[in-house]
Amino acid sequence: MRRALLRLAAACLLTVAAMAAGRAEVTRLDPEGPPAPAFGGRTFGEAGQYERLAFKATIALDPANPRNAGIVDLAIAPRDAAGRVEAVADLVLLRPTGQGNGALLVEVPNRGRELLGQLLDDTAAANLLAEGREAGNGYLLREGYTLAWIGWQADLAPGEGLRLAAPALPGVTGLSREEFLFDHLRSPVTAPLTYPLATEAGARLTVRARAEDPRQTPPDLGFRVTGPRQIEITRPAGFDAGALYELIYTAKEPVVQGMAFAALRDIAAFLRHAPGPQNPLASAGVAPERAILSGISQSGRFVRDYLYQGFNEDEQGRQVYGAMLAHIPGTRRTFTNARFAQPGRNPTPHGDRLYPADQFPFAYATSEDHLTGRRDGLLERCRASDTCPRLMQTDSEYEFWGARASLLVTDTRGDPLPLPPEVRAYMLAGHPHFAAAQAVASRIDRCALPVNPLQAGAPMRALLLALDAWLREGKEPPASRYPDRAAGTLQPAEGLYPAIPGLPYRGEHGPAQLVDAEAMPPAVKGEYAVLLPRVDADGNAAAGLRSPVLAVPKATYTGWNPRAEGFAPGALCYNTGAVLPFAATRADRLAAGDPRPSLEERYPDQGAYVAAVRRAAAHLVAERLLLPADAAAMAAAAAEDSLARLHR
Repeated sequence: MRRALLRLAAACLLTVAAMAAGRAEVTRLDPEGPPAPAFGGRTFGEAGQYERLAFKATIALDPANPRNAGIVDLAIAPRDAAGRVEAVADLVLLRPTGQGNGALLVEVPNRGRELLGQLLDDTAAANLLAEGREAGNGYLLREGYTLAWIGWQADLAPGEGLRLAAPALPGVTGLSREEFLFDHLRSPVTAPLTYPLATEAGARLTVRARAEDPRQTPPDLGFRVTGPRQIEITRPAGFDAGALYELIYTAKEPVVQGMAFAALRDIAAFLRHAPGPQNPLASAGVAPERAILSGISQSGRFVRDYLYQGFNEDEQGRQVYGAMLAHIPGTRRTFTNARFAQPGRNPTPHGDRLYPADQFPFAYATSEDHLTGRRDGLLERCRASDTCPRLMQTDSEYEFWGARASLLVTDTRGDPLPLPPEVRAYMLAGHPHFAAAQAVASRIDRCALPVNPLQAGAPMRALLLALDAWLREGKEPPASRYPDRAAGTLQPAEGLYPAIPGLPYRGEHGPAQLVDAEAMPPAVKGEYAVLLPRVDADGNAAAGLRSPVLAVPKATYTGWNPRAEGFAPGALCYNTGAVLPFAATRADRLAAGDPRPSLEERYPDQGAYVAAVRRAAAHLVAERLLLPADAAAMAAAAAEDSLARLHR
């Protein structure tokens, strides 16, 4: 059987190569083994069992094709005999053997990792779903989705995850900048370089305690080169674990990283439209009727960038993805389509703030940048080609502090900016950036407060179902649930929180800055208005999608968490929120001077608490923001909980 499968795979490869000759799409599909049963042969309802397939997918782009014209440095990249530029992407598929639902759900890998299983199927760790090892709650599989992961990040080393092997530009040099945040005090410390060092001449290392501080070169700061892509830094006295180190150096051999967008375009178009037997989906009888592009955090930013840069139109002029789900991107995009790109950079309230991954336009709607006079919006290019998808953007509350999310619904001055009709936006009130279903409130050394453990799986399952129905049937999804300036649920940072003991709010948040990235180091030329969600008397967000844990609260859940002493105190921890439980009794509350009613004052007994959770969950089910199964699970968890125990 194995030999037969390998012969079939070889035949598919030859057919793809013959079919694609002379065309700039998928030109090779090299199997990395035969199809293999996933999840131990477990069956998922009508979808049956799942098979896992892995490939190296080669795309070849014609630099003269106007649909490739926006890819930086494609015109000077090495070419094959046909005059095209090749790149090879890792491709992993999970296909149902039974009745699928007709949808191809493509996840953009996050730093080479699959995260969709952790978000929607409650798996315990990254990659377990894509590897076909653990199905978690099996939600995506029971729904019958065909799942795909396409590597796109070229600065990952082989073996670090799903990646894109894109061509480098020999003989090309230029300035590149690295920023390092170690969050420890070891010295000397090894630091990787994204690109090879062309020369040590002129390389300059600086340090600063905070992003807004002047760069310093103390006499005991130093570095030495230990490899073509590696340095060793000797750290100076007087700087804590949260200090920022910056190296500006002459690099060489930049990669044509912008081909990442073409990889997500061309491979998805191939899976949608190529006939069998060369298409591993069509040949198995699960050719997709529709396609959804999804991304989480870094890859959610990629989804926004992919749309903005006009890649939802394939080389035949067809729409590639009918719907897109960008989860927790805020208003950032990526530093991908540029010479010496660094797509792994993550602008946060403290680190990586000056990389060009969060520049105007911030919103889907067209608006004006009041600092430059430029007009633009994320939908401009897809509107011109009539390829705009149905869009959902879901942000945690953290994104308002860490990723300037308010600019999704305001202009650059902070005035209201309505969402376009093809866009829905939801803030998951009280949530940190990302948490696994197994998370508990705990402490980490760099953050001053216990880390917020709320996981977004339950609302996200309902929203994916609504997005798919919007695409499949044209059924309108739930109205947006996002803080709004006109409604008074977005406001300036000052005076935002009531005086709650143990909640040291100082108005700190990540700024939105106009950055001149051509300067080295980059220069800030101005700032845009950033607003934050209004909170209620408990310190919980008043707007957004409020799950029962906020509607029937036992604690204050924030989207921010201060950095601890020794880790750049005064700045905010990246990607985390905080949790501050209510007092158990009125006496405890009064002794602490806490204005928030205690648990015993809110809920006379366990039955009252459980009934309130059931009501809140039922309300969300009626609004299609929660699935009945998740509502039942929340009620059962509330019945097992003890109000005397702090929320975990």
